[in-house]
Amino acid sequence: MAFGVLADRYCKLKLPLVVMQSQAGFYIGTDDDGSPVSRESGEYFLTHDDAQRALESGNWTQRQEP
Repeated sequence: MAFGVLADRYCKLKLPLVVMQSQAGFYIGTDDDGSPVSRESGEYFLTHDDAQRALESGNWTQRQEP
């Protein structure tokens, strides 16, 4: 299981990566008890399935700054 780099760096939380949604689209990020913590992917995806495939394949870009 992969964990959020930014969530760890800035919040000191080791949270698993999950697909999340915002008004901008779907992204790979972390949450803590249903509350968003970090957007880890540099890109947004059109669908939940696209984001899930990217997460599973590793075909996404890790953001370096929040």
